[in-house]
Formats: sequence, structure tokens, C-alpha cells
Amino acid sequence: MDPEKLMDLARKAMNDAYAPYSGFKVGAVVLTKSGKVFTGFNIENASYGLSICAEMVAIFKAISEKEDLGAIAIASKSGNSQPCGTCRQVMIEFNPNAEVYYLKNGKLVMTTASQLLPESFNAASLNNS
Repeated sequence: MDPEKLMDLARKAMNDAYAPYSGFKVGAVVLTKSGKVFTGFNIENASYGLSICAEMVAIFKAISEKEDLGAIAIASKSGNSQPCGTCRQVMIEFNPNAEVYYLKNGKLVMTTASQLLPESFNAASLNNS
């Protein structure tokens, strides 16, 4: 699926975000290696630590269905939707080579999970300790 189509789906998912505290709505869509699509949006909680990012919702939905992460697109109305460090680590866990599409100053950026988080903490680093 083309990155622009994935971004359109992420924008649609963004509209369903539950963000009553920050007002910052984010949508994400995962394209699995088998071609299935899983959407997610951020869900806030009055206790901020219990909130969850859109990327993790979409990734965890895919993983819970025994699907492999192939690509992810992230959108927000602000025109900036770079994934946070936690989401980058989650992407690395499930596919360091996953394609990642996000918005930076309103422009589509295409990269990979490993490029977003170089020298990441991963299973290989655990085995070398």
C-alpha cells in the first residue's frame, strides 16, 4: 500500500482519538507483512501515565492477532507526528526494518524504525551482556 494511502488512514483514525486533556489527537495505521491493516489512536487518562499512544494501540492490535509489523503511518492535525521514544522502542521490538511514515512540518517523512532509534536496546543487546 502506498505511503499516502496509509497516511490517509492514519488521519481517519486520528479523528477517533480520546484526548480530552491535551487536545492532541494522533492516529496510526499498521500495515502488516501479510497486508492486513490495523488502526489505532491515542487514548488519554486523567492519570497521564495510564495513557497510550496511537502507535502502540495499532502495533499491539496487530501483534495480538499474530501479525508481523511491516509499516506504520502516524498523523496528527499539527503537521508534526514524529513517534516518541517509547513508540520507537516498541517498533524496534517488532521489526527494526519496519517502514515508518510520519509528518514533520506538514511534510511526509519516510524512514525505518532502526533509523529512528539507532543503537537501540534489543534482544541482541541482551544476549551480549
